[in-house]
Amino acid sequence: MKTIAGISRQAPVLIAGPTASGKSALAMEIAARDGRVIVNADALQVYGSWRILTARPSVADEAALPHALYGHVGRDEIYSTGRWLREVVPLLGQPVVIVGGTGLNFTALTEGLADIPPVPPEVRAEADARVAAEGFAALRAELDAATLARIDGQNGARVQRAWEVLRATGQGLAQWQDDTPPPALPRRQAEALVLRPDVAWLDARIARRFDAMLAEGALDEVRAAMPGWSPRLPSSRAIGAPELIAYLQGKSTLSEAREAAILASRRYAKRQRTWFRSRMGGWRDFAWP
Repeated sequence: MKTIAGISRQAPVLIAGPTASGKSALAMEIAARDGRVIVNADALQVYGSWRILTARPSVADEAALPHALYGHVGRDEIYSTGRWLREVVPLLGQPVVIVGGTGLNFTALTEGLADIPPVPPEVRAEADARVAAEGFAALRAELDAATLARIDGQNGARVQRAWEVLRATGQGLAQWQDDTPPPALPRRQAEALVLRPDVAWLDARIARRFDAMLAEGALDEVRAAMPGWSPRLPSSRAIGAPELIAYLQGKSTLSEAREAAILASRRYAKRQRTWFRSRMGGWRDFAWP
């Protein structure tokens, strides 16, 4: 097991890794050593409605060390990588450790992000209506070839995002990406670490952690979110939320919901590992814990 002795005390520290891999504990140790602010880079830990299900830092942890960009967004809000980048840049003037499992956030920070105008609500509503009526394949068929070659065409959210950009701006997502400005924090200026734990170890840890979430009150957290629940909201993608909603609606047993949530979390971890392999080859592998 590595210690943090070899991690820079001066450069910004970036910690990426799959869900349940111990990123937050590592960030806490580095922040306590160096007097850093812990900055969230996870797309779901920004939502105030989810603390337990997204494994957000506890109230005690947030009181012990300074944290930023956790739980500050309402569940009905659309929170994008672009918004995250705009919020994180002003924090870079102080010692930080930026931690999370959303690879796209780190890519935007270290490689740059296309300055795409916000999608108007009416365009998003049109996309939602078409997906409901025709499915994602209809939107995918209308994308430009360059964009289609660059995105995951099986990922409905990515397809819809690309279609919305094309519809709203008249320019394909690939062209916007080709015009990307310089990064706010080039990787060479940071201590960039990626956790790559053993898969069997991580799978077992994911199961234990979800059981701990249930013991800590995850079901009550989801029950509180039931009024106005919409599976289309980005906040509703918190792993475990749709599964526990199904249980509370009488569509499954608690045991079935538990198994489905654990499976979904393991599949998500696999997608994260794939992203890290393909997009973070220059990051330093770090064994933790």
